[in-house]
Formats: sequence, C-alpha cells, structure tokens
Amino acid sequence: MNAAKIAYRPVGLLLSVAGGAVAGAAFKQMWKVVGHDDDTPDALDEERAWKEVLIAAALHGLIFAVVKAAVSRSGATATRRLTGTWPA
Repeated sequence: MNAAKIAYRPVGLLLSVAGGAVAGAAFKQMWKVVGHDDDTPDALDEERAWKEVLIAAALHGLIFAVVKAAVSRSGATATRRLTGTWPA
C-alpha cells in the first residue's frame, strides 16, 4: 500500500462523518416537505402508521446512500488530482 492510500484513510473517515451529518440534515429538511411535520418518524413511535415509518426509512436510506457516494467519489477524485493515484 502506498503512502497516498495510507494518508487518504483519515481523510476518508472525516469525509464519511461529514457526509453522514449532511445526509441527516438533508433528510430532516426533506421530511419537513414530504411529511409536513418537523419531527421525523421513529420505527418505535407507536403514534405513527406503518406506511409513514417505512416511507421515512426509505427516504432516509436513499438520501444517505446518495450523499455517501457523492462524498466518497469527490474525495477519491480530489486525491487522484493531488497525488496521481486512486485511493482504493
């Protein structure tokens, strides 16, 4: 494993944490529009219907996956531009 790949690991970890925070914030904002409610449903919330909980979970998963892929790909592309090697 070369030095660029080793050096990318902590950067990749920081990017992942930041991406998770961005995805969480994006989901909360999206739920305000879609769910017409400031409070996001929790699977154990007895007051919420199955449909609402499952839609929220699917939307949360979709947003998280897209943000994670975008952040990871951007970090890898930036690493290639800086070092000339792909970090994987």
